[in-house]
Amino acid sequence: MSVARREFLSASLGTFVSLNAASICRATESSLAPPHLRAYKNAYDADPRAASLAWFADAKFGLFMHYGLYSLLGRHEWVMYREQIPVAEYEKLAQQFRPDRFDADFITDLALEAGMKYVNLTSKHHDGFCMFDAENDGWNSADACGRDLCGELAEQCHRKGLGCFFYYSLFADWHHPYFYPREFNPIARPDYAEQPPQYKFQQDEDFQHYLEDATGQIRRLLTNYGPVAGIWFDPLMGYYGRPDLFPMESIYQEIRRLQPHCLISAKQGATGTEDFAAPERSGHSLEKEIAKRYGDEAAKIAAHAWRQNKSKHNEICDTMQPGAWGYTKADDQAHKSPTEVRELLAAANASNCNLLLNTGPLPDGSIHPQDVETFRQLGSG
Repeated sequence: MSVARREFLSASLGTFVSLNAASICRATESSLAPPHLRAYKNAYDADPRAASLAWFADAKFGLFMHYGLYSLLGRHEWVMYREQIPVAEYEKLAQQFRPDRFDADFITDLALEAGMKYVNLTSKHHDGFCMFDAENDGWNSADACGRDLCGELAEQCHRKGLGCFFYYSLFADWHHPYFYPREFNPIARPDYAEQPPQYKFQQDEDFQHYLEDATGQIRRLLTNYGPVAGIWFDPLMGYYGRPDLFPMESIYQEIRRLQPHCLISAKQGATGTEDFAAPERSGHSLEKEIAKRYGDEAAKIAAHAWRQNKSKHNEICDTMQPGAWGYTKADDQAHKSPTEVRELLAAANASNCNLLLNTGPLPDGSIHPQDVETFRQLGSG
């Protein structure tokens, strides 16, 4: 990365993004709670994680955003997988990525207007493209367009007292050469007729290359963007396909070491030691589906994790579109109404859950006009 580009990114994000984990630890010692936990200062001084859990239980409502290269195509966030787009062809989208209307100031104001208390952005989805300065050979927004979108969002969240969460696709990566193959899990790779030359996994030991890169990126999210309210892992089926390859407790331990207040989620649960579960829509486990796809042992792991997490204050995630999370043009006239969202929110809260409501920004990064109007109506009562 050139010095000029580094200076540009630094200037665009302000001085806040220069905070690192060491400064966060010093903040704890000086009783300076992260902005979203200021009302929980006394609890934070005694136990940062407990303060975060109390805040999360009170939050009730959050904004989810699936935004990435797939947004340019407008055909679902799984478009690379579903249409078997070759890796080299999909990579060309990075040259077209221009989030000119991604406005973190507007997004966070809109979340506040809707009554939301936190925002969760896809820092990396299953295509492996990062929305932050990940230093992963150009496969990120900072290299593609000179924008660190995670940093921009983090800065605005902290200025306004919103919790900043980062979604991270740990259990699938269709771009990384050393993620495991389809023989272990059908969602691991698109179903290409021939193995792309970019894919180099040959034995289990090769997976360590992926883990080193992924954990390095997670560490970067926790050391370059100030206080992170939570890390949200996905897709759970990728974990159940080869749970032995993922050292989850070590990953969780490192997250809590770097930022003791940072909450951890992994959908219905990978180990059961997550701080909350976040199932999609219906709010249940997928034990039967897991048993059918991956066998009884995987189903036992899933059932144990779900039982452990079910008793906690959890989160249900849903999306403004009928089913897709990333922008899908075919659904332009089918977004949820304010009445439908209020019903979802009431149902989630009645089940001891927050509602994490997703919007898929348009290719230019702007929020869909229908969703803007709905969120504003939510705030007006």
